[in-house]
Amino acid sequence: MEWLGTGEAEVAASQLAGAGEQWAAVAADAYARVLREAAARGWQDADLVRMAGRELGADHHRLAEALAARPGPRQRIAEFVAGERLDRFSAALLVVELLRLYATLPPITALTVPPPPHPGGGGPGGKALARIRALLAKAESTGFPEEAEALSAKAQHLMARHSIDAAALAAAHGGGPDAPAARRIGVDRPYEGAKALLLDAVAAANRCESVWSSEFGFATVVGHPADLEAVEVMFTSLLVQADRALHRGRSSRSRDFRESFLIAYAARVRERLTAATDAEVAEAAREAGPALLPALAARDLAVRDTTRRLFPRTTATRLKGRDPDGWRHGRTAADRARLRDG
Repeated sequence: MEWLGTGEAEVAASQLAGAGEQWAAVAADAYARVLREAAARGWQDADLVRMAGRELGADHHRLAEALAARPGPRQRIAEFVAGERLDRFSAALLVVELLRLYATLPPITALTVPPPPHPGGGGPGGKALARIRALLAKAESTGFPEEAEALSAKAQHLMARHSIDAAALAAAHGGGPDAPAARRIGVDRPYEGAKALLLDAVAAANRCESVWSSEFGFATVVGHPADLEAVEVMFTSLLVQADRALHRGRSSRSRDFRESFLIAYAARVRERLTAATDAEVAEAAREAGPALLPALAARDLAVRDTTRRLFPRTTATRLKGRDPDGWRHGRTAADRARLRDG
């Protein structure tokens, strides 16, 4: 179907709607083909849904979510049209615009699929992550900043300990690290640079590396399966808490203030999360003996090597806050976090 990449969207939608009762089947076939082509260029379903929300409208985003939810695009399209109460041309136009976006996305780095957890390791979906999620959910819901800070601190210590335990287990089951994997995490507008810094801070403190793709609104985090999901849930929680701190008090802030706040917040979070991780490593090394540190070093090296293989050419990005008041408030908000219990 040549119209997918050429011509006006309205003309293509008219042609699609003109297929009559078979239009949904035609659209489904086109979706399947475009999806295969996008996958060959490195795009995963979650990436495509994110791009639909970033580049198109809310209707396109809902359609993208519906199509990606489960197999059977023809049925998903029919259900979406019925649920949204769309006429055939309006529905066809949404499909055309969504597929045109997918079809014109450039190639990106293809990611490795995370391997299953090592037997006995618990994996990123185990009890440790459940406890981390519960702590962060409480931190996000409480109206008391000190309680939120203490809960986040406890979550970071659990994340660090979980990573250490996974390293020790991997070394015990073969003398080397399990293979790193990668996942893309959305970094949404506005203030994407400052938010990418925050994600990088969380990743670095948890034995991962982050590469930001500013043109696509995501960062790729490389790390071991025991760490990747924990990084994402911590990053998401810290964004919620930063937003709450940013809006506490004065309701109106300038753009420079907000950006400076988030940059300073990310910088201070990096310092404090890293200190918390270092404390857990020191304690675990005293308990486990000299074998632990080489195991951790091997994992760190594997993450660096995987990152360099996936992204052989990267450039450093430096952001500087332009509002001194925003910078001070950002560091203060991050500084309240007591990243050790007690």
